[in-house]
Amino acid sequence: MKDSKYFNSNIRLRRLRKNAATRDLATETRLHTKNLVWPLFILEGENQRQEVKSMPGVEKLSLNLIIKEAKEAHELGIPGLALFPVIPDNKKDKKASESKNPNGLMQTAIKELKKEVPEIVLFTDVAMDPYSTDGQDGLVENGEILNDETLPILAEMALAQAKAGADFIAPSDMMDHRIGYIRQALDAQGFTNTGIMSYAAKYASAFYGPFRDALDSAPNGDKKTYQMNPANSKEALSEVSIDINEGADIVMVKPALAYLDIISLVKTNVNIPVAAYNVSGEYAMLKLLAKNNLANEKEIVLESLTAMKRAGADLIFTYFAKDVAEWLKS
Repeated sequence: MKDSKYFNSNIRLRRLRKNAATRDLATETRLHTKNLVWPLFILEGENQRQEVKSMPGVEKLSLNLIIKEAKEAHELGIPGLALFPVIPDNKKDKKASESKNPNGLMQTAIKELKKEVPEIVLFTDVAMDPYSTDGQDGLVENGEILNDETLPILAEMALAQAKAGADFIAPSDMMDHRIGYIRQALDAQGFTNTGIMSYAAKYASAFYGPFRDALDSAPNGDKKTYQMNPANSKEALSEVSIDINEGADIVMVKPALAYLDIISLVKTNVNIPVAAYNVSGEYAMLKLLAKNNLANEKEIVLESLTAMKRAGADLIFTYFAKDVAEWLKS
């Protein structure tokens, strides 16, 4: 029995859900391939591939295979790649010296990718941990991660990547004032058109484990003295504001799924693009759900990435990028 005291019978939101075509017309948030950036792990050698056991479906690949993947990504409409080098232990030291080698793995990969797939946008990681014997993002002395002493090392790394042809330098280290230091270094060398995407709100998260497994860069100790406290949200706005003032062109929130509120908060308060990193632990979690028949992989991945877009992410860094591009194409 209808009682007009309790509802207006003219309002029926289910009218907008009655079939697929109507639901599509009423859709507020649309995930698109153009939102995606695909992280790739680069190995030395040729025709080399190594499974990342903690990330089902992800492999570390030598450069010739990376180029093949980059071409396929471009054909699928994926606009960007994020590059992470796997550095052998014999090339690591306390000061990450290999990171500035013009003929090193990262710089060689940048040059070759820009030659073979010039249209693709390359985001290149700037942090000491892949190259450091300490596995930390900063210079370690007597057990302390030194902030200001790390900045020149990061700037040299950024310059080496810019000279090789990187489109966006992506400092992931979380040292204070590294964006301004790197921006000045780039501009002084004439790289005013090289962008900076800052890992601005990067949390000390438990979701990073598989990534460190992939790069063999587990730190000696933790990273809580420079990465953000997961309990804090207002602090993210301070980090983002400082990085924008120092010259960041894009700011990132990392991780994504457990930090949708932070993505939304940042997007509401800035006027530049916001990126979200769908990190390795989130990837592995969804893969395990699908593997154990607890979820449909396509549905749960698309729902998760759409949530990131809905929260405000303009760019989404995800290991699912190629799969998602194929799903969206079909």
